[in-house]
Amino acid sequence: MLNFEKDVAKIGGWLTKSEAEFLYDSAKKISMHGKIVEIGSWKGRSTICLGLGAKDGKGATVYAIDPHSGSSEQRRWFGKVDTFNEFLNNIKEAGVGKYIIPIKKTSEEAAAGFDGEADFVFVDGAHEYKYVRKDYELWFPKLTDGGLIAFHDCWHTSGVHFLTALVLLTSTNVRKPRLLDTLTIMEKVSRNSFLDRLYNIIFIVFRLLFGWIGTLKINLTGTVTK
Repeated sequence: MLNFEKDVAKIGGWLTKSEAEFLYDSAKKISMHGKIVEIGSWKGRSTICLGLGAKDGKGATVYAIDPHSGSSEQRRWFGKVDTFNEFLNNIKEAGVGKYIIPIKKTSEEAAAGFDGEADFVFVDGAHEYKYVRKDYELWFPKLTDGGLIAFHDCWHTSGVHFLTALVLLTSTNVRKPRLLDTLTIMEKVSRNSFLDRLYNIIFIVFRLLFGWIGTLKINLTGTVTK
């Protein structure tokens, strides 16, 4: 069972309680031989949620991909970083090491060596458009039909916001988008229907309004409300 305050709140990161519970619940549903891909692990906050879900569920494997040298944003904030040892210590302390395969590589390097299909993909790497697009192009084709892909920080970072809007507007392979705090979640299908595409458009309009409200909050308070 996930206890947000006990298990992950103490670990540095930007994952909300609702987002943590979504990752936990998603991982819990995936089969023993299933594969979960996490792009961007930082110090393990989201990795532990996925690992606990695998532990309490059917034993899926979490591929935690991060070069641990910081994204472009993190390097601007913190300078030179190396989070790998802290990440390893955190997942060990949480008791989920058995379910995690740490991959200290870039998303592109990891994708080249990844075999099989992913059942769930969590995208939380660098948030600039070119990097989010690259993550999508690399990993969406590896996602099984019926699998979920979730993008973090979708409404207050323009790169993630634009990429997810573009995918929902143009792709015939996604449906059932939903918003959970800063996550945009969508399901992969072999081909979506006209009604699916119409719903995708309605969702984008809704998210634009939600994003405007969220951006206003950030501008007024100077912090991201989570």
